[in-house]
Amino acid sequence: MTVPSASMLHMRTGGIRLIICAALTALAGGFATPAHAQRPAGPGPRVAHRAAPAAPAVVARAAYLYDATTGTIQLSKEATRRMPVASLTKVMTAYVVLREAGLNDIVTINAADVRHAATNGATGASLRAGERLTVRDLLYGVMLPSGADASHALARVYGPGQAGFVAKMNAAGRSLGLTGTRYTNPDGLPKPGGGHSTARDQARLAEIALRDPALLTIASTRRHTMPVSKTHRAHTWTNTNKLIGKTPGALGLKTGYTRAAGYCLSFAADRDGHRLIGVILGDAKSDRRFRTANRLLNWAGDQISGTQDPVDDL
Repeated sequence: MTVPSASMLHMRTGGIRLIICAALTALAGGFATPAHAQRPAGPGPRVAHRAAPAAPAVVARAAYLYDATTGTIQLSKEATRRMPVASLTKVMTAYVVLREAGLNDIVTINAADVRHAATNGATGASLRAGERLTVRDLLYGVMLPSGADASHALARVYGPGQAGFVAKMNAAGRSLGLTGTRYTNPDGLPKPGGGHSTARDQARLAEIALRDPALLTIASTRRHTMPVSKTHRAHTWTNTNKLIGKTPGALGLKTGYTRAAGYCLSFAADRDGHRLIGVILGDAKSDRRFRTANRLLNWAGDQISGTQDPVDDL
C-alpha cells in the first residue's frame, strides 16, 4: 500500500476546499445582489409626517366640543360638571317658545316685563310697556342682546306664567336627555337660584335647537333692525356673540354671564360639510371665551380638512 506524501495530502485537501467553495457559490447564485445594488444608496427623498397639533388650551372651568355630523367628541373638559350657565338658559327658552307659539303671534309688553330686567340688573332689549311685537321679533330680542325683558314676556304668555313656563323647560330637558340640567327661570339670572346645567348638555341642546330653521336664522344674525311702527318703537339689536361675521361658518348661538357662572358661550359653525358644536363655561374673561372658541373651531376644522394652517385669533 502506498502511503500518500504530505504534498499529495495538501493537494487533495486544497482541491476539496475549492470544490466546496464552488458549490456554495453556485448555490448562492440565485440570491446574488448586483454589484451596483450593493453600493450604499445615496440620500433619497424624505417624507415629512407632521403630528396633528394638540387642541388649543382652554382656561375656562368647563368646555366641550364635538362634531355633530359624525358624533365625534373633539374636546371635553369637566363636561359633565353641573354649574350655572347664565343666559345660555335662553336657548331653552327659545326652544320651548318655538313649540308653543307661532312666529307671527303678537305679544304685548307689560310693566312687569320691563321691571324684571331693570330691578335684576339684567341685560334688556329696551322694551317698553304697551309695545306689541311678534314672537319672531321678541326671539331676536332674546337671542341677540340677551333681553331678560323679552324672555320674561314670552314666558309670561306661553307658560302661562313663569312657573308654568319653567315646568315646560324642565320637561323639554328631560325629553332631550339633558340629565345634568335643571332650570329655575327662563333667563338664567341668579334668582331664585338652583339652576344648573353642564357643558355637554348645553352642546346637545344647541345641536337640537339649531335644527329649527327660524332659530338658526335668528342666532346667526349679527344685527336685527325694526323700524318704528304703530305698535312699537324702533329697535336695533346687535348680537353679543362676537364670532358672528368674523369666524368662518359661525352660526351662533348664545352668550351668558353672571358672577356665579362666569363668562359662558354656546357656539357652532359649519366647516367642510360638518357642524361643530361647542360650549365654554366659567371663563374669567369675556373676550377670552371668543378667542378660545375661534381657536377650537379652527383646530377642529383643520382635523376635518386635513390641513394644519396656523390658528388665527379674532
